[in-house]
Amino acid sequence: MIPLNYAAFFARFRSLLALALMVLALSLLSDHFLTVGNGWNILRQISVNLCLSIGMTLVILSKGIDLSVGAILALSGAVAAGLLKNGLGIPLFDVALQFTTAGAILAGVLVGGGLGWVNGLAITRFQLPPFVATLGMFSIARGLTLLWTGGFPITGLGDSFGYLGTGAFLGMPMPVWIMLALTGVFVVVTKRTRFGRHLYAVGGNERAARLTGLPVGRIKLAVYTLAGALAGVAGLIVTARLDSAQPNAGLGYELDSIAAVVIGGTSLSGGRGSVLGTVLGCLIIGVLNNGLVLLEVSANWQQVVKGLVILAAVALDQMQSRRD
Repeated sequence: MIPLNYAAFFARFRSLLALALMVLALSLLSDHFLTVGNGWNILRQISVNLCLSIGMTLVILSKGIDLSVGAILALSGAVAAGLLKNGLGIPLFDVALQFTTAGAILAGVLVGGGLGWVNGLAITRFQLPPFVATLGMFSIARGLTLLWTGGFPITGLGDSFGYLGTGAFLGMPMPVWIMLALTGVFVVVTKRTRFGRHLYAVGGNERAARLTGLPVGRIKLAVYTLAGALAGVAGLIVTARLDSAQPNAGLGYELDSIAAVVIGGTSLSGGRGSVLGTVLGCLIIGVLNNGLVLLEVSANWQQVVKGLVILAAVALDQMQSRRD
C-alpha cells in the first residue's frame, strides 16, 4: 500500500479544501448563504476581481507585480463612458467624433492595454522595478481619471451598454459569461501555448531563459499589456453595472487581485501557479466577503479578517517555497 503524503496533498489542494470548509461553515451559520440567488450574486461579485486577477496571475508568474490595475480599471471605464456619452471633440480640426456602444467598449479595452504596455515598456526598456513602474502608473491613471471626468461621475450610459454589467444570456448574467470566457482562454494560453511555456520559464529562472534565447523583454511586455487590457474589461463591467463611471472606482482592487492570486497558489517568486488556482482564490475571497456580510460583521472587521487570510496565504507560499 502506497503511503499518502499528506503535506503534498495539502499543498496541492489547500485552496479547494479552504473553499469547501468555508462553504460548509457559512451554510451552517446562515440560512441565506446556500441559495441559488446568493450563488449568482457571489459569481457576479467576483467577475470583476477575476478579470483583474487573471492579468495579475500572468504578471506574478513572470516574477513581477502590478499595483496599477485598480487605477487602470477606473480610467478605462471613465474613457468608455465619456466617449459613449459625449463623444470626442478635436478642436484643431473642428471635428466631433461620436461613438457606438461597441466603439466605446473597444476604446476602454485599448486604453487599458495601452497603459499596461507603458508599464511593460518602463520595466523592460528602462529597467525600472515592477513595483516602482506600476506604482507610478497608479498615480498617473488616477490623475488622468480625475482630469477626464472633472471629478464627477459620468452617468446615463444607456441600456445597450448597461447590458454588459446587468444583462443575462440563457439565464446567466453577462459578467459571469465574460468571466468564464476569459478563464477558458487564459487556461489554454498558459497551459497549451508556446507563450505560456515561455512565461513559466521566465518566471522560474529569468537568467536561464535569456541564455536559452527566449525573448524575455517581449514576453514581459505582452504580460503587462494583457494585464492592462483585462483591467480595462473589468472597468467596463463595473461601469456598466453601475450605469456610472466613478472617478474613484477600483480603489483597493489591486490588493484583492494580488490576494486572490496568492491564495490560489501562485508563488510570489514566479514560475509556479495557474489560472484555475486563481479562480479558486477569487471564489474564496468572494465567499468570504459574502459570508461576512450575511453574518452582519462590520466592515472594519471584514478588512481585518481579509488581511489575516492574505497573511496566512503568503506564509503558506513561503513555507512551500522553502520546501521546494
